Amino acid sequence: MEVRHEADGVVVSGRAGSLKIGSDDEVGMKLLMLLEGECDSDSPGEVARRYGYCKQRYYQLLTRYQQQGTEALASRKRGPKTNYRRGGEVGRQIIRYRYLDPEASVEVVGQKLRQDGFAISNRSVFRVFADYGLQKKGSTNVGRGRRRAKNSCL
Repeated sequence: MEVRHEADGVVVSGRAGSLKIGSDDEVGMKLLMLLEGECDSDSPGEVARRYGYCKQRYYQLLTRYQQQGTEALASRKRGPKTNYRRGGEVGRQIIRYRYLDPEASVEVVGQKLRQDGFAISNRSVFRVFADYGLQKKGSTNVGRGRRRAKNSCL
């Protein structure tokens, strides 16, 4: 097996023909990296650098591949899968407090929720306000930081 790196991917050639793996094929490129690292004379660290990974990531992918197969090579969404702090009852309470007192700030609503026993940050309250369009009228930041000079024309 011969591997040739090109600008838009990698070409793998054998006795009977060749196969091109595009650089946008994430799983194919990771699998090829593992094949080269395990079957070629270059060290896994060198092969990993050639594909834009570090040696540690190479071994992480190798372990995942050995345990779960090629499906484990696909990237997954990182971070929380749901808005667990802002979902359900907390979200309803934020909206409720905002409609009860339209002038209440993010800090005030957040404090009321914390007094009611909900663990939520002011930033999460702000995100709910933004998601549902509950900002105060006239509180946009349009034009902020831009000043007109005296006697200037529009």
